[in-house]
Amino acid sequence: MSVEKSLFLHARPIRVPRRVLRFTHTFGLGGMALVLFMMLVGTGLLMIFIYEPSPERAYQSIVFMQQDILFGRLIRGVHYWSANLLIGVTAFHMLRVFLTGAFHGPRQSNWIIGLSLLFLILLSGFTGYLLPWDQISYWAVTICTEMLGYMPGMGQMLQRVILGGEEIGPATVINFYALHTIVVPLLLVALMTWHFWRVRLAGGVVVPRDSADGPRAGMDYVPYIPNLLLRELAVGLILIAFVLLVAIFFNAPLGEPANPGLSPNPAKAPWYFVGLQELLLHFHPLFAVFIIPAVVAIAIVTVPYQRYDSEVSGNWFLTRKGQSTAAIAASTALLITPLWVALDEFVVGPDGWLPGTPTVVSNGLFPCAAIAVGIVAFYLLLKKYFKASKNEAVQALFVLLAVSFMVLTVIGVWFRGAGMALVWPWQT
Repeated sequence: MSVEKSLFLHARPIRVPRRVLRFTHTFGLGGMALVLFMMLVGTGLLMIFIYEPSPERAYQSIVFMQQDILFGRLIRGVHYWSANLLIGVTAFHMLRVFLTGAFHGPRQSNWIIGLSLLFLILLSGFTGYLLPWDQISYWAVTICTEMLGYMPGMGQMLQRVILGGEEIGPATVINFYALHTIVVPLLLVALMTWHFWRVRLAGGVVVPRDSADGPRAGMDYVPYIPNLLLRELAVGLILIAFVLLVAIFFNAPLGEPANPGLSPNPAKAPWYFVGLQELLLHFHPLFAVFIIPAVVAIAIVTVPYQRYDSEVSGNWFLTRKGQSTAAIAASTALLITPLWVALDEFVVGPDGWLPGTPTVVSNGLFPCAAIAVGIVAFYLLLKKYFKASKNEAVQALFVLLAVSFMVLTVIGVWFRGAGMALVWPWQT
């Protein structure tokens, strides 16, 4: 392997373009994700010495850790908040990559690696969620694994493999513990290493242009040390201090011991899956759990391989017109999504949009077809009346879907009360 492609000799560049030093270009999200992962590994290794992966001892080992081990509560708090922040930071990092067009050209494969990392981080959070074995975690995992059962063909098989049987029990704890502490971390280390290497091979992060619509001028390079190194260290130290403060003032939640015979009301999935749970309230399970996520996932994976007018990249939202169309898309999602939820909840009701027809049609095929028509119409509107390029139009659709899912997540987390009925946050 040549020196230029050596992973170990070139983990960081010798020189970097001056333009990438601006904090608002990347917000340090990639580096933040690495710092949070390292904090998770460090605190997780400490917790392994105390935690007992069995339904009989799991909860008591957590209580023992928090009450009888010096700094045990703090260590668990840092682990808990780092895990939740890592999911959010990684998701926003992927948004940043997309919204700056940093998936074109030599970065296409890194987009796929990044999506794989996001999936593994979600899997890590999900497998770790059950381990405290309290009411919150037990029923949240129950809801998520029941969602798998709605997938046609392989859903029931996946459910049994993940649970280690027909229901949550000792085998489930062992499976989740092994995935959370061994399998997923090793895969994350391997993919993160590959991801950083691919970033280096592509010449580092995408370089912003002088203006949103202007050409990229000649590069002005500065030494990595101290220019970028000091910035990275500052962001990392501030993040560590922030997580420590949050862990000190806000304990990691721990409810009553898990009771398989008594479900809490409401029983919700982990916050990063609540958007899918919200979809289940409005669509037939086949569409909510399988068809809609599959279509969106395929669209996101294939984004770098579409044919575009030009490979514009570097600036947030690509161009000035891209900024305008993205703002229109976000505003549309903020308006239409809650209106759709309210209409389905208070007007349409459980009989669906076409009463008298099969549920898969009235709550699945018909509303999904209507949404698909609306998305196509929105795309054509951007192309015809705003003269948006394909880059700008695809970006606007991505923003539309992302903001819609964020709205569904917010509704599911804060606006769903007993019986998953819509309530105001102060009534939950």
